[in-house]
Amino acid sequence: MKLAEAEFDVFVTVDRNLSYQQNLPKFDIALVVLRSVSNRLSDLLPFVDKLIDCVSATEPGTVTVLSLDDPAL
Repeated sequence: MKLAEAEFDVFVTVDRNLSYQQNLPKFDIALVVLRSVSNRLSDLLPFVDKLIDCVSATEPGTVTVLSLDDPAL
């Protein structure tokens, strides 16, 4: 996370455990977790529109989880 925060404002991942493995409030970067069935492009494409909206609204040190089960998605 330290390396990512030096270059990016938001870190997007499909790793559901990352937010439990890191002390995110100490980093100046936001984390967005995509709850997808896989990391294949075909499974991630449905997230694109919501992810674009989410990235502009996230705050450093926070975790946002996006899921296809979410009715807002």
